[in-house]
Amino acid sequence: MAERGSVSVIFTLRDEAASIGPLLESLLAQERRPEEIVIVDGGSRDGTPQIVQAYHDRLPIVLLRREGCNIAQGRNAAIAAARGAVIASTDAGVRLDAGWLKHIVGPLEADPSLEVVSGFFLSDPRSPFELALGATALPELRDIDPQAFNPSSRSVAFRRQAWERAGGYPEWLDYCEDLVFDFALRRSGARFAFAPRAIAYHRPRSNLRDFVIQYFRYARGDGKADLWRARHAIRYATYLILGPALLVLGATSHILWWGLLFLGGIIYLWVPYRRLGGRWGGASPAEKLEAIVWVPIIRVVGDITKMLGYPVGTLWRWRHPSLRAQGPSPRD
Repeated sequence: MAERGSVSVIFTLRDEAASIGPLLESLLAQERRPEEIVIVDGGSRDGTPQIVQAYHDRLPIVLLRREGCNIAQGRNAAIAAARGAVIASTDAGVRLDAGWLKHIVGPLEADPSLEVVSGFFLSDPRSPFELALGATALPELRDIDPQAFNPSSRSVAFRRQAWERAGGYPEWLDYCEDLVFDFALRRSGARFAFAPRAIAYHRPRSNLRDFVIQYFRYARGDGKADLWRARHAIRYATYLILGPALLVLGATSHILWWGLLFLGGIIYLWVPYRRLGGRWGGASPAEKLEAIVWVPIIRVVGDITKMLGYPVGTLWRWRHPSLRAQGPSPRD
């Protein structure tokens, strides 16, 4: 039974012993405390539950164990067990700004017609590679259209009734489940607001191998959920048709052609370099140079990884015909 006016923070985890401490400490530091924190552990083997248990006397934690569950299943289980009428969702790999909960639930408390509040997230890098990855993959506030922004579930709040009406998180999907949930919320008629000061600091992957694994899974999730057809088609056309054609023409053409090709490269990398320039703060000259070198590598490797992952997910979808009718269907 949901308790009117109460807020439950929920998240899932598995083997997060190295990263769960900062999140729990940031929950302790919240200016507005939640009535409860419901955590679903998908089967940790590294001592994560023991770390969480150590915070029981300082935080209102409910720890549930759901061996082998995916993120969507874990989130649904956490929400089902939560008492709050308002659910604030985050992720194990982040730390929260002290005003996060206050800012993300404030609009819901002030306006009964709102049902979803999108928070924001910022990169929390520890190395030049992570700095470059954050600049390449994560948006800035200036990149956001508040009316169209679909929140990550590392920083979002919603009313329980909206979750119920949308059918919960899609448990058949292992990645991109929060985006599909966003689309379901919008289809159900939920009214969204954007809270840019509700910030979750997210640490990017720390090396190229982990980044490739992450992006492959994201792209596979896109294929499973039938997301972003046009976006993926443009990527295939650029790398497999347009790029090779330009190189062939450039080899036999005037130097002006190479100038145009160089200009295209600048346009391709402009946004991540613009973000990088605003984020490298106290980095040393050597660290800045390393981050500059990493940006095009990350961009190209990320695109190729997406091109490999997307057809794997699409093939999975076609092998599961019952799911094709469930598509969230933004086709841009």
